[in-house]
Parts: sequence; C-alpha cells; structure tokens
Amino acid sequence: MFLRTSAAGAAMFLLCAAADPPMDDAARFGARESVGQVSLSPDGTKVAYITPSAGQGAALYVLGLQEGARQTRVLTASGKPERLARCNWVSNDRLICTAYGVVDDAGILLPFTRIIGADVTGGNIKMLSTRETAYTRGVQLGGGTVIDWLPDEDGTVLMARNHLADDRTGSHLGSTREGLGVDRLDTRTLATKPVEPADPEATEYISDGRGSIRIRGRRMRRSSELDTGVIHYSYRKPGSRTWENLSDYSALDGTGFDPYAVDHDKNVAYGLKKKDGRLAFYSVALDGSIKEMPVYSRPDVDVDRLIRIGRRNRVVGVSYATDKREPVYFDPEIQKLSASLSRALPDQPLARIVDSSVDEGKLLVFAGSDKDPGAYYVLDRKTGQMQTLLAARFELEGAKLATVKAIRYPAADGTLVPGYLTLPPGKESAKGLPAIVLPHGGPDARDEWGFDWLSQFYAARGFAVLQPNFRGSSGYGDEWFQQNGFRSWKVAIGDVVDAGRWLIAQGIADPARLGIVGWSYGGYAALQSAVVEPTLFKAVVAIAPVTDLAALKEESRGWSNFAVVQDYIGSGPHIREGSPAQNAARIKAPVLLFHGGLDRNVGIGESRLMADRLKDAGVKHELVTWDKLDHYLEDAAARTEMLRKSDGFLRTAMGIGGS
Repeated sequence: MFLRTSAAGAAMFLLCAAADPPMDDAARFGARESVGQVSLSPDGTKVAYITPSAGQGAALYVLGLQEGARQTRVLTASGKPERLARCNWVSNDRLICTAYGVVDDAGILLPFTRIIGADVTGGNIKMLSTRETAYTRGVQLGGGTVIDWLPDEDGTVLMARNHLADDRTGSHLGSTREGLGVDRLDTRTLATKPVEPADPEATEYISDGRGSIRIRGRRMRRSSELDTGVIHYSYRKPGSRTWENLSDYSALDGTGFDPYAVDHDKNVAYGLKKKDGRLAFYSVALDGSIKEMPVYSRPDVDVDRLIRIGRRNRVVGVSYATDKREPVYFDPEIQKLSASLSRALPDQPLARIVDSSVDEGKLLVFAGSDKDPGAYYVLDRKTGQMQTLLAARFELEGAKLATVKAIRYPAADGTLVPGYLTLPPGKESAKGLPAIVLPHGGPDARDEWGFDWLSQFYAARGFAVLQPNFRGSSGYGDEWFQQNGFRSWKVAIGDVVDAGRWLIAQGIADPARLGIVGWSYGGYAALQSAVVEPTLFKAVVAIAPVTDLAALKEESRGWSNFAVVQDYIGSGPHIREGSPAQNAARIKAPVLLFHGGLDRNVGIGESRLMADRLKDAGVKHELVTWDKLDHYLEDAAARTEMLRKSDGFLRTAMGIGGS
C-alpha cells in the first residue's frame, strides 16, 4: 500500500504554541499531553479529542476532517473534581464520555466515575450511569461501562451498571435487587431495557459485539464483605440463557484463563493464561467443550495485550514487549497495513491503530518513538492518503530529545537485568555525567522503550538516566516477578542499587553525582535503596511513595479488597525491614518528597510519616504537597513545580552549578 501524508490538520496546536511565552524545560515537560485521547466517528468524517485546560480541567472538541473545518467544543470539565478520561462516538452526531475524580468525604477518599452522553453540538447532555436517580442507602462510586457499542443501532449501547437497592415505593424505585446488571440504553432519551438482572457478585460482562452477553465474571468472597481476588467466569452457548463454567482466574497470582473478548463468528473466547510461567494468548471454545487452544506465546516475555479494531472491538492480534513493544497480527490485511505504516513512518516505529470507522475503511493511527512524543494520523485505506492530524505534545514540537537505548547490566548475583539508558542529547558518548536511577512504579509493571516525559526532562537537564526493569517487574514471567516487589523487596531493591553501581562502573556516572528518583513504588524503591546503600546515592526524590508496608495494608481496611491487599503485601519481618519509614535513620542523603492530598493509591500520610521519621533522624528533607491532587498529579502547574524543584534539589546535592 502506498501512503501519502498531509499536514493540513496539525497546524492548530502549533499556532497556539507560538503565541505562548517562552517556556523553560520544567514547564515544557511538565505540561499535560496536548491531546489526551482521540476517537474517530463511525462514518470516518470527524474526530473527537480531549485537550487539557487549567489545573486538572479538560475540554472535549470535535474536528471535521475536511479542509478548512473548524473545531467545536462539546464538553468541559473543571477538574474540581470532575475530569474527562475517555470520549467515544456512539453515533455520527453523539458521544459518550467517562468523567472521574476523587472526593474527600469526612476524611475518606472516594474515587468515582460517571458516564455522560452529549450531542456534537454540546446539547442533550444525559447522565448514563444509573437507572435510578436517588437512593435511601448506599453510595454509588462506579458509573458503569459500555460493553457493546451496537454499531447497527444508532445511539444505543449495552451498558453494565451498578444498581443499588432502595426501600421506598414508587414506579421506578423500590427495587430489592442490587449489584451489576446490563441494560440496553438509548443514550438520547435514556429509554432502558434490562438485559441482565442485577447480580450482587458480578464484576464483569463480555458481549460478542452483536448485542449478546456471552461471559459473566463473579467475585469469589472470603466472607460476605471481603474479596479473595478470584473471579469465576461463566459463559453461555449461542442462543442459550444458561450459564456454564468457563474458568477461575486469580488476580493474586495470575493463574487461570482470563477472558477479554468473544469472537461471534468463531464462537470462542479470547484471553490470557499462563504457559510455562508466562502469559500467553489463548482461545477457548464456547460450544460446551471449553476446549483451550494456545494461539501465541513467547519463551522470554509475557504476551500481555490484545489488539482490537473496529466498532465491534474485533481482535486482530496481540503484542508483547522485549526491548521494544512488538505487534503480532493474525489478520493478513492488518499485517500488510502495519508493514505499510512502518515504511511511511520510519522515524515513528511505535505505531498502533487507535480507532476506525464502522466499515474499517478509515483508521485513526498513533505513531511515535523514544525521542518523539508522537502524533495522530487518519488513514484512508481506499485512497492510501494519510492525513497528519494532531501532535500529542505541542510544547515539545521542535525540541531536541534524547535517544533511549536498551541495555543489560549485571546484578550482584550475575543475573542480567534489562533496562533503558537515556543520555543527554548531544552527549551520547560522554563520561562522568551526573546521573539518575529511575525505577518504575507498580510494582506490577515494567518500563518500555518509547517516549517518557520524566526521563526526557532529566536528560534535557544534563543527567544520564537509567530505568531498570528489576526483578519484581511484570512482563517477564513468574520467575522474574518473584513474589512481587514488596514480598521480594531485597531482590528488587538489590537490582535497583546495582543499576547505580553499573552506571559508575561503566564510567557513565560520576560517583559523586549519582541520584535516585521514583514515583509510587519507584518512590519506595528510591527511599529503600537509600536505606540499603546509604552512601551510594547523593540525593533521593520520591513522588507519592510507599514508605510503610503496614500503613499501606491499613489503607485498604474497610474496602472489599482488604484481604487481597493483605495477602499481596504479606506478613513477617519484611514488613518492618522493607519499610523506609521504619529505617529512616540509615538514610544519609537528602530527601525530597512530593505527594497529593487526594491520593487513593498511596495515602499522603505515608509521606508525612516519612518526613517525621527523617526529621527525628536528623536527615535533611523537604515535603511538598498539593491538597487537591491525586496520585498522578495531573496538573501542569504542579508537575512544573515538581520538575523545577527536583532539578534544583538534585543539582544542589550534587554540587552542580548553572540553571
């Protein structure tokens, strides 16, 4: 296929950026993505995209793809507390958006989601989240999920929604059933037809993309209140209303078949299951035999994502990440298309299909690289023309960004640990640089090759940055994962410490100018590394860090996942030994902490405890907080402050002059 590109749509953000005052590195890299999410209308003539506004606010715009089309603002969210997460087309003139946020209810942080429908003109706004509008008991946090876009039914969807029982009488109240059910919902009128009754144990429903619910997931409880982390999946044969056993999947250890999608034509479920200790892609027959078939696996890493396109979320492949994420397409036409995209966009090898028109004739594509935050394109498969649409980060347009190199370094026991090394632009062969070890969050996560705003900022400021995929990271199978990064903290933190030692041994880092920075579990790893090796790192920056494992367990008390969190973190000597706040007296390097007051992932109390313990130990430290921000600090001003302050802190601790 021959692809031709046109840049007609991209000038909008570039012109906006040109009118702004000059930005320093902290402001440019701290800015939220110019485009948070993009979707393509069913007829392929328009796109909808979310762009940030002040604070945590955002706005939804619609832009026609024809020459000279003007953007139209559809919705806005102030970010106080409502924010926009995703917006998708339900017809050519209507969209559905997910709003989310966190509220402080008398000291209890409550995360919530809501689903909202709106016409492209901004009119006929409807709340789609609940069937009833008032309750005498219960708080509804989850706003529901669209599980089938019903492309043949204009503006109607299948939606899984929580129903709360109500003890009043009335035509629409008085229901005694509560739990997760499925409704066929007209998003314009809110006319509702029940499809699946409310089930108090249900957690998930999966449609076949043709309007039929074929799979149901139900939680297995340890008691009437506490989940076990195991989901029991059932399925239905075509045309049947009888549920039959499919699988039991454990979120704790990843065992069992975890279904993701149903292929209507082949009558199979697609999902992930472990094979030889690594996730693999499987199909399971839904004809009564529940015959499992391994479809694709790797001997080195997990196959961890399904690739889907179209309004019916058609499964066309899977992907995995070794040094770089790689797609595997089962659809020959999509495989040919992928090869064509690689030829058309040689400098943006991380290309993926984001959305498509209902006939799949037009595709929305995102492409980027390690030193390119990426851009969105619209491809017309009939003409072969590809239109450049929107830049993901207009603040970084024209900036010289750093190359990211996959490396391996030896741990103390000889194990080769994978990671990514980012050297300052123009200093790819320099030695004796100021350097940072940047462990990822999670711990059930891993870093991948591509653009990362945090590592790129520090590289732009002259630091070499090493991101280790230490043991305890996900993506490499059970043996690499160990017991997880908390239970097996000694191995995980040992690998992080060895990343710093390797930088010095290679001559990349000046041993007097080596720091460590981390976010969430990465912040925990940064602090605990300073406990284990007090003299190796000269400065520690921890953003929203776990600091006390006992406190982390207690944060889930009162929630249904309390038993799961207890089991995950475990009990024993590692609770105290592996908690930085309990060992603060061993830390010698200065510490800079950042935390948001509405953090539901890791409570702000953990950073306050850490600051108190560092004060008691006489360790130089500072704690910076934002009362109205959560774990991700999705506020350009806050991120800019964090970057600017951490850069200055690192430079002072390392004795680096200049600005």
